[in-house]
Amino acid sequence: MIFKAVGDARPYPDHGRVTPAQWADVPPRQVRLDELVTTKRTLDLDALLAEDSTFYGDLFAHVVQYKGVMYLEDGLHRAVRAALQQRALLHARVLVLS
Repeated sequence: MIFKAVGDARPYPDHGRVTPAQWADVPPRQVRLDELVTTKRTLDLDALLAEDSTFYGDLFAHVVQYKGVMYLEDGLHRAVRAALQQRALLHARVLVLS
């Protein structure tokens, strides 16, 4: 299995970070794909296959850690690409909520 679980919602409180600029102060680190729970059940194939899919957004995926669980909020296409390339790790900004 690629991810710990596949979800379809954000089970954590709103943190108010929407734009890449608002996420910029969260330092990136490596996370294991098998520790992530997705917050989206579907993937846009165009985003997965586009060569410039990371050009306009943040270079790193966005993960929210809440109650010990790591939720992949943004960057599902990056995570699936990493899995297809047989990489177990993803660089992500991890926001820890208490």
